[in-house]
Amino acid sequence: MYRTGEPPGRSLAVSTAGLTKRFGDRTVVDNVALAIPSGSVCGFVGPNGAGKTTTIRMLLGLVRPTSGGGTILGGSLAEPATYLHKVGALIESPAFYPQLSGRDNLKALARLGRIPLTAVDPVLERSGLLARAADPYRSYSLGMKQRLGIAAAMLAGPELLILDEPTNGLDPAGIVEMRGLIKSFADDGITVLVSSHLISEIEQICDQVVMIRAGRLAYQGSVAELRATQQAEFLVAPEHDADRDLLAGLLRQAGCTVTPGKAGGLLLVEAPGADAAGLNRLSAQHGITLRQLGERTRSLERAFFALTGTKSADVPDGQEMGAIR
Repeated sequence: MYRTGEPPGRSLAVSTAGLTKRFGDRTVVDNVALAIPSGSVCGFVGPNGAGKTTTIRMLLGLVRPTSGGGTILGGSLAEPATYLHKVGALIESPAFYPQLSGRDNLKALARLGRIPLTAVDPVLERSGLLARAADPYRSYSLGMKQRLGIAAAMLAGPELLILDEPTNGLDPAGIVEMRGLIKSFADDGITVLVSSHLISEIEQICDQVVMIRAGRLAYQGSVAELRATQQAEFLVAPEHDADRDLLAGLLRQAGCTVTPGKAGGLLLVEAPGADAAGLNRLSAQHGITLRQLGERTRSLERAFFALTGTKSADVPDGQEMGAIR
């Protein structure tokens, strides 16, 4: 299930067709058609080994596609030189000289890229590192190292920013800081492609999402549209546990799918087209008083389970999936 084609009224920063990469007999990326709107923050998610990193490397000209092609910021994927000067990237862990300061590391990169040295301090300030710019890189925390990597990616003033696992290894405070930084880029009209296995983070910062499974697209479109595809689920519990079986039978007769929970009279109810008020009325009509009735959040995690074939039973009872390993 995926959408392709240019969204109405929006140009595409990334557009591919039939993008495929094989290593020997193994197909890692299979006929992928990306359509990432300009100015969006797009999450790129999938299990490890799904083909995310290989796809990103093809977009950056680091790996040549076996077949297929596309355009990046109007330049041909077959000719990376036509667009790479407008692309910034943070792939895996950033590498810097440990003995040099953050500022001097960026100056070295600027000289290599023939970028004016006047670009260094603005990106340090943007990434929240200006106060520590004179400190050696080896003294930086993991979060600061990640932010310096993003500052390096921003040196040339890119129109497209590709970030591979930017929150990997960060503590909660660092994740919040990174989240705000990424959102600020979108506010400036920069297109951001964020690869991550943290579905909860994608849900927090992205308005578009691409889900990939075994090298193939499982979904492509807006986060809101994907969340809306999830069937309504309710947690329902009668006041008296003895009424649970009767309530479950009534709900099934009404077309609901009912799964008994482990906690007392709790039921998990999948109710196509139903709402909380309707479930409450049905219970009351048969003399059953409810002590709990609540709709579960329609999260991207549940959508991922459905679209990638991952079973929700693989997640500990009562928990949402925080990460895909």
